[in-house]
Amino acid sequence: MSIYDIFQLMGGLALFLFGMSIMGDALEKRAGRRLKPILEQLTSHPLKAVLLGAGVTAIIQSSSATTVMVVGFVNSGIMQLRQAISVIMGANIGTTVTAWILSLTGIQSDNFWMTLLKPSTFSPILAFIGIILLLASKRHRDTAGILLGFAVLMYGMEAMSDSVSGLSQQPAFVNLLMLFSNPLFGVLVGAVVTAIIQSSSASVGILQAIAHTGSLSFGAAIPIIMGQNIGTCITAILSAIGANRNAKRVAAAHLFFNLIGTVIFLVLFYALNAVLRFSFINLPINAFYIAAIHTLFNMMTTVMLYPFIGWLEKLAIRAIPDDRKGERHVLLDERLLNTPAIALEQSRRLTAQMAGEIEVAYLKADELLDRFDEKGFDQVRDAEVKVDQYEDELGSYLVKIGAMSLPERDSQEISKLLHLIGDFERISDHAVNITEVARELHEKDIQFSPAGQEESRVMRAAVREILSLAVKAFVDNDLAAAERVEPLEEVVDLLRANIKLNHVERLRNGLCTIELGFVLSDLLTNLERTADHCSNIAVSVIELVKKDSVDGHEYLRNVHAGQYGPLFQTTYEQYLQEYDIACPVPRNGNGNGKRLADGGAGVAEEKAGV
Repeated sequence: MSIYDIFQLMGGLALFLFGMSIMGDALEKRAGRRLKPILEQLTSHPLKAVLLGAGVTAIIQSSSATTVMVVGFVNSGIMQLRQAISVIMGANIGTTVTAWILSLTGIQSDNFWMTLLKPSTFSPILAFIGIILLLASKRHRDTAGILLGFAVLMYGMEAMSDSVSGLSQQPAFVNLLMLFSNPLFGVLVGAVVTAIIQSSSASVGILQAIAHTGSLSFGAAIPIIMGQNIGTCITAILSAIGANRNAKRVAAAHLFFNLIGTVIFLVLFYALNAVLRFSFINLPINAFYIAAIHTLFNMMTTVMLYPFIGWLEKLAIRAIPDDRKGERHVLLDERLLNTPAIALEQSRRLTAQMAGEIEVAYLKADELLDRFDEKGFDQVRDAEVKVDQYEDELGSYLVKIGAMSLPERDSQEISKLLHLIGDFERISDHAVNITEVARELHEKDIQFSPAGQEESRVMRAAVREILSLAVKAFVDNDLAAAERVEPLEEVVDLLRANIKLNHVERLRNGLCTIELGFVLSDLLTNLERTADHCSNIAVSVIELVKKDSVDGHEYLRNVHAGQYGPLFQTTYEQYLQEYDIACPVPRNGNGNGKRLADGGAGVAEEKAGV
């Protein structure tokens, strides 16, 4: 082997690893939208989790990426340890797909159709298609990356195979391969090489390239393949550094799974060999059989250990015991940034959780207006501090996701989420302001007039409903709920206007005081602004659901100009009757709502610029 062959080997290895990295990243981005439902499909049933792990890994061509994703899920509290172990079992099966693709390089035939299956035949075509897509359209960059990455990977594989082809004539190389027949040495070499390059698929590919020399025997290759499965655990181990204990247990379970599988497989294989004396043990192995053994090992290990998932869980817990101090899950795990689509989905889920807590805090603040207590006051305050933490962490995390190369649709969703968390946080602030109003009324032992109390209760009920609609619209992606927000928001505006007019009238008649007027003004302002933020949330949801077909500003202009037909008007009139401050008695459609309805028309015309 000359110095030029060494140069070719180094270059081929570099291209192989680079192509695998490019293809893996592009596959992950291309499959990102399909990966998002993974969060919905996660289940406590181990078999579904195994299939899920196999499917995701087969799609993104990287068990390491799947494992890191799982560590992030556990660290964030999305997934339980038992689920994670099941997913990792499936990932070990899914990663074998790469070896089968690489085994195509060993096809030897003059048949036209068989020759077409050889990567050296079709990879240049894929590369040509890929470069056309890359230059022609930004929309197909991920597809182009998959094709180009695969072509570079296969070119590197061919270069490695060519560079080592002459080694079969070198006695020193043959003697070195004979050392691998020692199971312990073979396992150690496979584990170390895989740990260095952090990819069992790449490590298996290198082994398949060496197999092209014809000097690698079954007896030497089998221990190396076992070691490669152990070495791939290094990625999960490194990813778990700095994570909580459950995430560390995922890495431990991954290591135990492969260690136990390797020991069982090797013991059984060499025990049977001692009795049966396998004739193939010293025969040369090729790329096809390497892929077959890699698949057989991972499938056998999964089948054998599947019934003992609970035992593996206990073993991981015993290896990494609980800390008396206890730990909390991080809100957003940095590891998930490796898969932007999943990171974005987790951000949306956390925003939904934030919205739910804000609704609870707001309702508590509203209760304090009727029955004030310090404990409730503190609860709303504490919730506001927690919401601020949500906003800070979500904002920073979304900015990090936005800095990555993303599809345009994901970038738009990030922009909307940033606006949404701002609106939700402001509602929390208004809830705190309402508690301040409640405390002032309590400490000064003052209250609104009976008419003022009834009017404020009506407006409070309207704001509670609009908040419920806005939260439901976002959490459930409910377009119908979102479209009911704007009619009710207009009614809230009218309620505020009418209540202020009625208050002025009461002042003139000596039925109210200026001091109470200031308190009432603060309350009305916070109620009305809460409704405004709910409107913003609903419009953002409509934009997200309808994608590129609706612009928020255009939607509001059309609504206010009466271009949304009878649906908006019917909903608007229903709310006028339901929240008519002119009729505190049950509504019976006898015209009691006329004053508010008349005022409503005026405000609607004013908003539309009439």
